Amino acid sequence: MILKQYYLGCLAHASYLVADEKTREAVIVDPKRDVDEYVKDAKKQGLEIRHVFLTHFHADFVSGHLELRDRCGAKIYLGARAEAEYDFVPMKTGSKLDLGKRVRIQVLETPGHTPEGISILVYDLAKDRKKPHAVLTGDTLFIGDVGRPDLMASVGMTATELAGMLYDSTRKKLLKLPDETLVYPAHGAGSLCGKNLSDDTVSTIGAQRTYNYALQPMTKKAFVGLVTADQMEAPAYFSYDAMLNRKDRATLEENLKRVVKPLSLEAVIEAQKAGAQVLDVRPAIDFEASHLAGSINIGLGGKYATWAGSILDRTKPIVLIADSGTEEEAAMRLGRIGFDDVSGYLEGGMHALDGRPKLTRRRQRITAPALLRQLRSKKKPLVLDVRSEHEWGGKRIEGSVNVPLNHLRERTADVPRGRPIVIHCGSGYRSAIAASILAQEDIETTDLVGGMGAWEAAKLPTVSGEAAP
Repeated sequence: MILKQYYLGCLAHASYLVADEKTREAVIVDPKRDVDEYVKDAKKQGLEIRHVFLTHFHADFVSGHLELRDRCGAKIYLGARAEAEYDFVPMKTGSKLDLGKRVRIQVLETPGHTPEGISILVYDLAKDRKKPHAVLTGDTLFIGDVGRPDLMASVGMTATELAGMLYDSTRKKLLKLPDETLVYPAHGAGSLCGKNLSDDTVSTIGAQRTYNYALQPMTKKAFVGLVTADQMEAPAYFSYDAMLNRKDRATLEENLKRVVKPLSLEAVIEAQKAGAQVLDVRPAIDFEASHLAGSINIGLGGKYATWAGSILDRTKPIVLIADSGTEEEAAMRLGRIGFDDVSGYLEGGMHALDGRPKLTRRRQRITAPALLRQLRSKKKPLVLDVRSEHEWGGKRIEGSVNVPLNHLRERTADVPRGRPIVIHCGSGYRSAIAASILAQEDIETTDLVGGMGAWEAAKLPTVSGEAAP
């Protein structure tokens, strides 16, 4: 038996290939939208991808089930409660798929994160015909957590109703599995599909029974209260992606052929005037040194897709500014979350703006010690902290004002004018995004180099706890 995990760090997403080494028949579970890696691996090992399973309709990315259907002829399998525009095989508890005489896939319906959610038992029949070797739990069970029941993917059901289902799915189904059963979830630490996910990407039922806070003995009422409390706010694009995963849409390959094309500087400026979003994906330090006026910076080096989905308007076209050779990656990673309306990229990147100083802007930067000196002066600046409320409450620069990045665009009126503003986040990634948003509103800021991390590294004073906004 072949069981391989693929882990995509930028989305904290895990997908899987399961195959029978004798029949060479393969299944892909919860694929990312760019499916080249699966196809190349299968070809290298002489495997044929005939089946693709979704454990549920993912909200944080667009799955590659249609891409594998069109490229490999793979049949699509969903939970029995799923409704979709494309043809699929509905799978209920006990439904089986044998890849030969040695490998079996068997389904458990495990609603809770979403109504149609399933978990997939993987049997290595050559070793044990009764006990599963592993369970692919999707977003029902994570390492250290369970899936959140409050996402917009579950339209029509309340978080309380879904949390009750999640209690039954974990207690009556997953915890009935042998302790040695390997647990492979669809996400790890950094995903917004849970609140306490581990950095580990594999565990066992026994370990989760012992250490997972959500699997400890408790009443259903206590469990519901526990898993519905203190969940991070989900980005707006989550509900869009969950619906897109139900639709028979264009594939990523079709979109990339259309969108990745060079544009002249004049064409980019005309598109910008017509309402296109100019997205500069270079590192923050390069963006702040020089950028096209009115552009937004979301660097490829961070949680690019997540923040792009949170900040950009999916109904408006996007034009890219990127370092040479990274344009297709930038477009592809937007495609992973269903942002397909990319008009093209600025040919020559920022070199196209050489000798055009009236079209460029730069942003001032300040070090932590220099900021401290300014804060102790008579004309101290306003410190704008764009981290989450939780981060700000945990530790912050005294006197700072908190406007979380995901709410900044709607709250620019809350940002005081008439005094210098120093903006910061944890490391500098989010503050560069925030500064570019504020610049569109003619609010100029200075960026704290290294953010809160640099402030603490310099052992400068902080405060903590709740405070008035």
